[in-house]
Amino acid sequence: MAVTLEAGDRAPSFKLRDQDGKEHSLKDYAGQTVVLYFYPKDETPGCTAQACSLRDSFAEIEAEGATIVGVSTDDEASHRKFRKHHELPFTLLADEGAKVSTAYGTWGDKVLYGKHSIGMTRATFIIGPDGKLLRVWKRAKAADHGLTVLDALRKLKPQT
Repeated sequence: MAVTLEAGDRAPSFKLRDQDGKEHSLKDYAGQTVVLYFYPKDETPGCTAQACSLRDSFAEIEAEGATIVGVSTDDEASHRKFRKHHELPFTLLADEGAKVSTAYGTWGDKVLYGKHSIGMTRATFIIGPDGKLLRVWKRAKAADHGLTVLDALRKLKPQT
């Protein structure tokens, strides 16, 4: 299933547990800008590169007024280890049933090296304070993703 959400669409609501078992919902972030990124699996090369890139740009992304939240189908314990191992300063949510990933269009049929499988597509959404999507990457690149997101946030900011 390809991502069909576009900028301007309302972000699908969610309720998921983080690496420490605390429940998070989209409503918890009302009034904030959220960088919601979906990734296939903890501790894999591409996902680690993406998470570390976001980590390395974390302070600047926060300075732009945005909060980073990662989502994969890994469980809370896996997220806890991944977060600690790579010193990730942001929340990781466990979408074990892939319901939220499906709602965002990031879960389904995908092709890797010519082989079809069911799984997570690497996608990122910037959600505005009003709950609407400001920016969508349907196929996010792992390397330098933090800088890509930071650049987009700066471009989205009203010029004064």
